[in-house]
Formats: sequence, structure tokens, C-alpha cells
Amino acid sequence: MKIFLILYPMLAIGAGPEVDPARLSGFQPLPPAMESRKNPITDAKIRLGRMLYYEKRLSRNRDISCNTCHLLNRFGVDGEQFSTGYKNQKGGRNAPTVYNAAGHVAQFWDGRAADVEEQAKGPVLNPVEMAMPDSRSVAAVLKSIPEYGPLFAQAFPGEADPVTFDNMAKAIAAFERKLVTPSRWDRFLQGDRNALNAREKAGFTKFTETGCQMCHNGPFVGGKVFQKLGLAKPYPDKADQGRAAVTRQTGDEMVFKVPSLRNVEKTGPYFHNGSATTLPAAVRNMAEYQLGKKLSDGDVNDIVAWLATLTGEIPAEYIKEPVLPRGKTL
Repeated sequence: MKIFLILYPMLAIGAGPEVDPARLSGFQPLPPAMESRKNPITDAKIRLGRMLYYEKRLSRNRDISCNTCHLLNRFGVDGEQFSTGYKNQKGGRNAPTVYNAAGHVAQFWDGRAADVEEQAKGPVLNPVEMAMPDSRSVAAVLKSIPEYGPLFAQAFPGEADPVTFDNMAKAIAAFERKLVTPSRWDRFLQGDRNALNAREKAGFTKFTETGCQMCHNGPFVGGKVFQKLGLAKPYPDKADQGRAAVTRQTGDEMVFKVPSLRNVEKTGPYFHNGSATTLPAAVRNMAEYQLGKKLSDGDVNDIVAWLATLTGEIPAEYIKEPVLPRGKTL
């Protein structure tokens, strides 16, 4: 208990019976950035990465950018069950938010990319999404836009040929590593016991009493482990077998990355298949299929009230859409 008093002094003194500091042991505030030793964040990389994030010429028809499906002014999602890609094709999974995602255990619902540097390459070459034919074609497009040459050279100094597909991904990833959205929940964890009201505190207590924190914990309130969908009760929709498609292991059937609950109030529809259109429905669904519990309407509403405290502030200046270079069209 002494440790909790040190970490959460304001919560421990006169906080009321609805706040138990022990319940907070698995949660931490968001970091200011999600650093990588392999890809250090620099101002030059961020500047270039922001431009590339909005660059539609990285797609085959010059009409899709990263921001098309992960809109930064809409909490990093497009609000659709499945996003629309090349020639109006629909993807097979719901597009998750990019905010805070660089801190996750892996990327994509099935974890097929180890980090955001690897993830940034996937959609560009995916025939359903941005549909570029290969990495050389991507580099050729970037080299055809003269203004990008100096920007790549500044971001990757000392390289003989800095305009590469790999460096494109590193720059986008460096930009994404600072897409962090602290919220009232962070202030609460840092000691401001007035950051949450009584109902929100009750919702957090119910969240932990129900057992949701077993998967949804840490600074991102999720995003750190893989879990079988339908752990307590078989999930009815087994069309997508999740991680098994990557590992080819039967033990990974119906296993998906546990999503972060940061900004969850704003990032529906929910689940890998976008099947839950409202947050209360998603809460009920997870309680039933993951924990084998039926929640009352009151409990659901309280949990949803607490989840709203995870809605952070969009960094408006950081995500401001840049003026892109004109260049040439190949």
C-alpha cells in the first residue's frame, strides 16, 4: 500500500470509498512520445513524415493517403466498418486508430507487423488499399518530386541515396510516434482526484470488478497482448481466424491483438469486423464473450462514462495538413 500512496497520493487521501488505489496498479499515464532506438525521432523526420502521411501520390491512382483511412482530425479513424481503397475496393478489417498505436506490442489486428515502421509499408503495397506495384515504384514516385530530395537528405543525413521505400516508412513512423492523446484519465493517474466525477470513478471500479483490466491495462489501456476472441463463450462470427493466418498455428485461431481503449468513445465501429456500432454494445459483447458475464444497463452506462475519460486532446498543430510539393506526375 505504501507504493500506491507514493504513486497516487491525492487519490489515497480522502478520495472516498469508490476509489481504491490498488485497482490502479496496472495503469500508467501516456508517455510524451513512443520512442524507438532503431528509428530515433527527429524534427526532420517528423516534418517529412507528416508530409508523406498526407501524400496521395503514394497510391496507384493518386487518390489515397494514410490520412484517407486514418483521419487525424477524427481521432485516427474514418468511422466506416471497412475502409475504401483502390478502385473502391473494401478492406476486410476495420481500420484501427493510429493515435497511441506506436506503443502497441505489434501492428494490425493480427500483429503481422512488428512496429509502425513495418506497418507503414503494408497499406502502400496492398492491392486493396493504396495498390502501388512494388517498393521501387514508390521510390520512383518520390524521386520524381524534386522537393522531396532535400527533405529526405535532412531526415537521413549521410546516406548516398536517402529517397528509399524504407526511409519513407521510417519518416511516417517517426511522425506517428508522437501521435499521443493524453486525457483526463492521465491527470487522474497523476494525482488529480477531481479529474473524474463520481460516476466515472464508479465506472472504472465496475470495469475492474468485471475483469476487463486483465487485457485492457497499461498506459494504452490495451494494445499490449494478443487474446482469443470468444474466450469465455464461442464467438459467433468465425469468418476471420485472426492471427492464425499469420502464424499458421491452430492455437492462434480467433486470436487478435487486444485494442487500446484510448479514445474508444470516438473510434467506432468496433472490433476487427466493425460489427459493434455503439460503445455500449461493444462493452456488453466483450463482457459476455470474453468474461462470461451479463452486465446491467446501469453497469454498462457507468463503464461507458469512464471510457469517455480516455478521450484525449487531438494535437491540432502537430497534425496540421502541410502544403505538399507539386513535383511531377509519372
